Amino acid sequence: MSEPVVTAEVKALAPSNDPSFENVWDEIVWRGLVHVSTDQEALRTLLAGDPITYYCGFDPTAPSLHLGNLVQLLLLRRLQLAGHKPLGLVGGSTGLIGDPRPSAERTLNTPETVADWVNRLRGQVGRYLSFEGDNAARLVNNLDWTAPMSAIDFLREIGKHFRVGTMLKKDAVAARLNSDAGISYTEFSYQILQGMDFLELHRQYDCVLQTGGSDQWGNLTSGTDLIHRVEGVSAHAIGTPLITNSDGTKFGKSEGNAIWLDATMCSPYRMYQFWLNTDDADVISRLKVFTFLTREEIAAYARLVEDEPFRRAAQRRLALEVTTTVHGIEATTAVIAASDALFGQGDLTSLDAATLRSALEELPNTAVAGAIPVSQALVETGLVKSLSDARRAIAQGGVVVDGVKVVAEDHPVEGSLPGGVSVVRRGKKTLAGVFVG
Repeated sequence: MSEPVVTAEVKALAPSNDPSFENVWDEIVWRGLVHVSTDQEALRTLLAGDPITYYCGFDPTAPSLHLGNLVQLLLLRRLQLAGHKPLGLVGGSTGLIGDPRPSAERTLNTPETVADWVNRLRGQVGRYLSFEGDNAARLVNNLDWTAPMSAIDFLREIGKHFRVGTMLKKDAVAARLNSDAGISYTEFSYQILQGMDFLELHRQYDCVLQTGGSDQWGNLTSGTDLIHRVEGVSAHAIGTPLITNSDGTKFGKSEGNAIWLDATMCSPYRMYQFWLNTDDADVISRLKVFTFLTREEIAAYARLVEDEPFRRAAQRRLALEVTTTVHGIEATTAVIAASDALFGQGDLTSLDAATLRSALEELPNTAVAGAIPVSQALVETGLVKSLSDARRAIAQGGVVVDGVKVVAEDHPVEGSLPGGVSVVRRGKKTLAGVFVG
């Protein structure tokens, strides 16, 4: 079976919705992006009609967004490609509080930290939207309408429309009430703030749809309920499923570390390898959610997973598409070259120094002041347990330094590759990095 052609310009560079679907609603349902929503028939009709304004909010509770947020960013883009008008909200006010976690209160960050993170997140959100044309995106900050409001105004104009009994039934609140930690009034009030955001955007921009994760459903419906109470009209919400792996583990975690969208917090190499290591049981659903490949293209990859799983064609396409979406084609091309060269399928000396270094940081590695014997390098990087093991591996012809097979245990590892690094390989797939100097 032949692999679908990967054109020079991957889908991530010029995303488009699948024309085989009559309605963008049908496409996002097929892609598995609708876990819960308000009236589905009304939404299907709404999204098939004249352009609407919709929004998704991102709270600056960290200096970067992560893969869970990428689901929302791509959904924003899909709806914009269908002609609708996106609002990307970065929560300068809600970020000062944070939505309730299931287990315990959040640590409150300083206003200065939150303001810095707002700016960072605005830049990230903006990369996934178009700011041109009749349905140009707009970035908004809820601090703009929250900060001028006094506590009395907030209670009188917004708080009076919320019923405590209803608020107590929200999943996030109920979970905390039943925990030892309880919940503060601050975090209990978060849903009111998010509801007020939707009302404000409805008033300013005629926004009628909010998207978010299904774990935010209580907060999403606080907005639809508030608009109905205050304005007497219907608004809508879509809750996307929480992405988990087929084995039930949390998606987007790599050895306990989140996969961030900021290249300084998660290198393009690490991002690429994360997707490349996707399990066969998960890869097709990931292609649906995280790429703009068509239904036909994804079906072809599904057949390849079934018939020729050893080729990992679907994983390689997934890694190519998503890494390009997040970091661009140049960084992704450099990462692929580094990945190939590390495993003996390319020229290590031709690699970009920064990309090579970031790749080696993801492997077992050691830093040394100057050149060291390969036997010592094998031990210090953990590729072998002892010098005697190192000598045995070298004698068996299974050790390679910077692409060259070594035969002497005192062969120098001296950082001869770009950036002053060396790559030590034992066997075909066991690699380590040495940072020299």
